[in-house]
Amino acid sequence: MAKYLAQIIVMGVQVVGRAFARALRQEFAASRAAADARGRAGHQSAAASNLSGLSLQEAQQILNISKLNPEEVQKNYEHLFKVNDKSVGGSFYLQSKVVRAKERLDEELRIQAQEDTQKGQMPKT
Repeated sequence: MAKYLAQIIVMGVQVVGRAFARALRQEFAASRAAADARGRAGHQSAAASNLSGLSLQEAQQILNISKLNPEEVQKNYEHLFKVNDKSVGGSFYLQSKVVRAKERLDEELRIQAQEDTQKGQMPKT
């Protein structure tokens, strides 16, 4: 009886070990894929996301922006900032999210402008 119990325990440990190893491999693959995606998105953009705590997509969703357009960003920011003002019954938390989203989009616009100027200055060969 003890022999069968030991075999069951060993088999259970093997099954759990295999499942853990498979999950670990999947996690490494997902991490590698995410790192590759961040690398393709651009180093400056990824750094801006890390600093602000918001991704570009999150910031666009907060300010309801589909394309990066400075006028649209400013217009939506001003509207949402006023609507969420605490003096008119708004939420300070939401207002701060709006501010952070605008900062993130402004940073992305700055990065794009910088890349455009660098492309314009590169000699054509």
